[in-house]
Amino acid sequence: MRLGLALGYWGRGPATDHVELAREAERLGYDSVWTAESWGSDAFTPLTWIAARTSRIRLGTAVAQMAARSPTTTAMHALTLDHLSGGRMTLGLGLSGPQVVEGWYGRPFPKSPLTATREYVDVVRQVLRREAPVELDGRFHPLPYRGPDATGLGKPLKSITHPLRPRLPVLLGAEGPRNVAQTIRIADGWLPLYWSPNRPEAYGDAVRDLPEGFQVAPMAQVRVCEDVAEGLLPVKAMLGFYIGGMGHAARNFHADLMGRMGYEEEARRIQELFLSGRRDEAVLAVPDAFADEISLVGPRERIAERLQSWRRGPVTDLLAVAPDRTTLRVLAELNG
Repeated sequence: MRLGLALGYWGRGPATDHVELAREAERLGYDSVWTAESWGSDAFTPLTWIAARTSRIRLGTAVAQMAARSPTTTAMHALTLDHLSGGRMTLGLGLSGPQVVEGWYGRPFPKSPLTATREYVDVVRQVLRREAPVELDGRFHPLPYRGPDATGLGKPLKSITHPLRPRLPVLLGAEGPRNVAQTIRIADGWLPLYWSPNRPEAYGDAVRDLPEGFQVAPMAQVRVCEDVAEGLLPVKAMLGFYIGGMGHAARNFHADLMGRMGYEEEARRIQELFLSGRRDEAVLAVPDAFADEISLVGPRERIAERLQSWRRGPVTDLLAVAPDRTTLRVLAELNG
């Protein structure tokens, strides 16, 4: 099981320690470093900044939001950074949810998310293969565009720049069983959310029969500390925000996933509290047991013991959300 460092996205301003954490992870032998985006900082610019200050560590987006860019634009970002970094780029994509797609990007959330994702990946693959001009008779991503307001002058085009790697890895964030099953069919890997090494069935039967070489790269908060309950508070804060606030009361993919993992009643309670403005209570309502099973928190010995269950399953890459250099070092030593 390889280790990655998941840096996420910025808060109210630039994260001043991300480059140094990435350099330390590279020194410790971590295989990859990952950035993300929500509705603030983007995923590609910080990753390019890190690429210029590292030499070996692989670079990934976990995730770049599909609604933020057309698939050809995303492919341009990926092939450019792959060249500049000497072939270190991994493209992680996610559809996001209606709240972000419609509220931030001003686009309709696709009524058929599986089709939209499949078309997006198809276009990205075509750009990177550069075998022919890109064409797709698609419902969501038609190329050339031939809608009712089209000029009719659109022409299929092939990338001017030759990609460094036509098979640049494409990973997808997916939560529902059908989405996970499609990810296994069309992508090079999967970026699970809230991975519990003891509950792989929550993602569907497809997880039991993965193709050879398929990456399974979940993010997990990791923290070396003496007080487990205190160490779980950042995990609970994250869960409270995503389950309570990242979606509508009637449509929240994160809450649905928590329900499939055996915490349906608790997920609905977190939503109720968060949406009524009682955010601190929503965080405290997150069960310690749930926060604990999707993270690695506690003294060194406890993390060492729990790490075994992560190795026994299908996980190929553990993407650690690690807040400090000590945690990074301890995890590297334990996984050594």
